Amino acid sequence: MRGMDDGGEQVQRPRARSRPAIGDILATGIRGLRARPLRASLAVLGIGIGIATVVLVTSIPASSQAALEERLTALGADLLRVDPVQTSEEPATLPESSLGMLGRVGPVTGTAVAANLHEEVRRTAFRPTGDGALTALAVDGPLLDVVRGSIAEGSAPRDGTPTVVLGTDAARRLGIERLPDEPVTIDIGGVAFQVTGILEPTPLAPDLQTTVMVGWEAAERWLDFDGRPTVAYVTAVEDAIEEVRPVLAATLSPQSPGSVQVSRPSAVLAAKETSRTTSEGLFVALAAVSLAVGGIGIANTMFASVLERRRDIGLRRALGARRSDIAAQFLVEALALCSIGGILGVAVGAASSAVWAIAHEWPVVVPAAVIAGGVGAALLMGAIAGLAPSVRAARLDPTSALALG
Repeated sequence: MRGMDDGGEQVQRPRARSRPAIGDILATGIRGLRARPLRASLAVLGIGIGIATVVLVTSIPASSQAALEERLTALGADLLRVDPVQTSEEPATLPESSLGMLGRVGPVTGTAVAANLHEEVRRTAFRPTGDGALTALAVDGPLLDVVRGSIAEGSAPRDGTPTVVLGTDAARRLGIERLPDEPVTIDIGGVAFQVTGILEPTPLAPDLQTTVMVGWEAAERWLDFDGRPTVAYVTAVEDAIEEVRPVLAATLSPQSPGSVQVSRPSAVLAAKETSRTTSEGLFVALAAVSLAVGGIGIANTMFASVLERRRDIGLRRALGARRSDIAAQFLVEALALCSIGGILGVAVGAASSAVWAIAHEWPVVVPAAVIAGGVGAALLMGAIAGLAPSVRAARLDPTSALALG
């Protein structure tokens, strides 16, 4: 652009340098990656391994948790157990009418009661002592339906008759792991009871596995049972479980709700499963370390690139490139490396998590937040790793860079 000086002569004014378009900056940055494909691939691999590890250590526990929730729902996440609190040497019991009282609570969908008969259980009446580990239990209501139990073979005890069903452990202790063709009896409190069935394992009520279950009327008739239950099992609408718990205690003991304890068996199973995953935090920490190592690799790659391309940087500066243009070029390179590594890491991590879940027959769960977080973490790592090299490149003096290059 021409102008007039004080003497009236025309002078040439320098043109303002225009800023390069964003597309040009991106093209220049990516061109730098293609110039050194092996080094770029190794840098991408480092960041990809870190992101894949993050996805794995978050998705696999999520799939495991989903499988646990499905298992608990199938077993009975809606189950509550009601026990009287022991306050004296005398066995604590619930009211005789507990079955009807609990059944009238609104959200309750099923209820059954049982009572420890405190009778000795022996294989035959000729044995001098019984097996103290076994419990004779009187049952009223559809107990097996409520606790999601079932009979492995045989049938339930018949009302009013001296018949009994054995828990899995009880059957093993008594030497009756399978029902013989001929009727077999055991001795309960001096009375012979015919064994009519053997239970499947009951995960939600493991104490039933060491019991011999007698019908309520048979216990009253043959064992002088007083009709007072010592435990109750209740199913309720799952969404209302926490609201129902204090209602059950107040229903059975209006004057002293604290004398009744209401527990949720499925919560105990969940706690056991949770204790197995306490090392999850350690895995996440290891994934973070892996990601940091990948970021250090990116930074090292970028610093090496700056040193190798000093002549190019000096030439661009001499031709009019701004410091910000040089910084943007190297920052774009770092971001491109990490974004590629992030996308590949997320893909590999998600695929590996899916294979692991399918192999263990779990639901495949890859949280969307993990996918977005993985790519975001890669970009953040690229910005951090590329910042120092890009600033160093921008500060190179054109003359020195051309001389050193």
